[in-house]
Amino acid sequence: MKKFLIFVLILGISGSVIAQSLLKRPAMQPLPLGSIKAEGWLKNQLRIQADGLSGHLNEFWPDIKNSGWFGGDAEGWERAPYWLDGVIPLAYTLDDPDLKKKVKGYVDIILDRQHDDGWFGPRGEDFRDFDIWSLFLVMKMLTQYQEATGDERVATAIEKCLRRIDAHIGRSGLRNWAMYRWFEALIPIYWLYDKTKEPWLLSLASKLRAQGFDWGTFFEHWPLTEATPKNQWNFMGHVVNNAMALKTNALWWRQSGQERDRTTIYTMLEQLDEHHGMVTGVFSGDECLAGKDPSQGTELCAVVEYMYSLELLLSILGDPAFGDRLEKITFNALPATFSPDMWSHQYDQQVNQVECNIREDRTWTTNGAESNIFGLEPNYGCCTSNLSQGWPKFATHLWMKTNDGGLAAVALAPGVANTGIDGVQVTARLQTDYPFRDKLHFIITVDQSIRFPLYLRIPGWANSASLVIAGETVSQPKAGTFHKIEREWNGKTEVLLTLPMEPRVSRRYNHAVAIERGPLVYALKIGEEWKAVHEDLDYREAPHGDWEVYPTTSWNYALDISEETVNQDLVFSEKPVGNVPFSPEGAPVMVQVKGARVPEWQMIHGSAGEIPKSPVVTTEILETLTLIPYGCTNLRVTEFPTLK
Repeated sequence: MKKFLIFVLILGISGSVIAQSLLKRPAMQPLPLGSIKAEGWLKNQLRIQADGLSGHLNEFWPDIKNSGWFGGDAEGWERAPYWLDGVIPLAYTLDDPDLKKKVKGYVDIILDRQHDDGWFGPRGEDFRDFDIWSLFLVMKMLTQYQEATGDERVATAIEKCLRRIDAHIGRSGLRNWAMYRWFEALIPIYWLYDKTKEPWLLSLASKLRAQGFDWGTFFEHWPLTEATPKNQWNFMGHVVNNAMALKTNALWWRQSGQERDRTTIYTMLEQLDEHHGMVTGVFSGDECLAGKDPSQGTELCAVVEYMYSLELLLSILGDPAFGDRLEKITFNALPATFSPDMWSHQYDQQVNQVECNIREDRTWTTNGAESNIFGLEPNYGCCTSNLSQGWPKFATHLWMKTNDGGLAAVALAPGVANTGIDGVQVTARLQTDYPFRDKLHFIITVDQSIRFPLYLRIPGWANSASLVIAGETVSQPKAGTFHKIEREWNGKTEVLLTLPMEPRVSRRYNHAVAIERGPLVYALKIGEEWKAVHEDLDYREAPHGDWEVYPTTSWNYALDISEETVNQDLVFSEKPVGNVPFSPEGAPVMVQVKGARVPEWQMIHGSAGEIPKSPVVTTEILETLTLIPYGCTNLRVTEFPTLK
């Protein structure tokens, strides 16, 4: 008996060691929520968000104010967890006492109302057919809250919920949204496993993968190369599902260890870009994948979920190209889908967006007539609840720790990170007006001498980057890499990174052109007239109303530009970065270019008609046009035909 007990003990220890070895370490570790504080224009942007819809939805919107999660009779599935998933990082990144108090109150209710068997939220009498996607979402939200607060209740509550899920899927299985978003559950599973090393958690992850949709295999023989036929909505082509799914195999690689799971993301990105990619870095989907015509839309939920997928991909795989894509989406597609005050948003944004109004005959694949107006909940309320995560989660992923004991600037925006390295307090601050300017001023402060590597992400477009450390010029950093600075850090050290931004012209749909410079895409500045609609509906009083937007100036231009003479064809100018840089009036940089109207290019069903194939001939006179950053526009043309 004694020998048997010793054998069991050894088996238990070795089993534990095997279980620990099954979960691979990410290339980089995000810092706990609250370790990074936004500064400069980014802090101001978060403040605008907190003062807009994000910070006030609970005061008037029934799906939050009267949510079933909080004891009310309104929606009790995904909307309250969606809202908290964005407002929690907003509160702790801003360090806003009132907002932190608000989210604590709601988290307390969720934890206090957890069912005895571990289930979170409303579920009804017979919940065998319940779509448990909302459980994945609420646990993901709670992991952020625990990291910010240290609340000891959270890990226990998540463990109880995961055990309930384990029992539930054994009998009822995954269905609907949970089947296509099963990998979102890996986030709380791996979070808890990293703390407890309990093998049953990895077994649960395997069960979810077995029951969930296999996105990696699907993309190996991918059939969705054309725009989704009208009214043929489907889970596999759903734009938000695809934006979320980009991280699936990288997450699963932590458990599988297979190289295929590390490389699948590149196949997925290549195919989505080739067949549905937009110049802003996202892919189309209104509401399912919609092709490359710039008058098709992209859902706001897809924008913020794509950003989050890239933030996780950066952490797990450490590829700086994901940082380039993250910045492109964040600085262009994200702000463009909000009104400048962030009191209203669109369901769908368009790369060529020349009118935002209610039209039953729009050419969306599956969305409704109100999808591109600015409002409280145009088309459907999921984006209203989910919009909050974009800016705050970007801010929380500016800096990460590396596995060699270093610190990496993975996304470039003004902010400060406070962390410890080998017991030494390290403060890393970036002062910059990037992406509107090319100078990035890093200040590394340590409370005692320490040696560690500092990694700076050099964007793939920055072929002429330069670096000065403590007043001394060093070798030119290579574009598309994490530039490593290995040194002894003492007191305060200043590092100046310059990323000269050369303009680029890219060819798009129907051989049209788009203009890019650094991480920014440029679009025609169009005059706007905002018209209030739905004033008779509840909850539409200002400032959270619904708006149509009509053009007051011409939009149908072809540009007099070529790839060979782009530096001569474009004239850039700057003005100070103000309080609302992502607005037509506040755009901190603009470009002038010659163009002429193309009268036959007209509006069809409320959108710009198909772009005439370049080059085009017109008898109209040349004009000087003003383009501003895409993220500063509400109406715009971004892809232009060229003149012959």
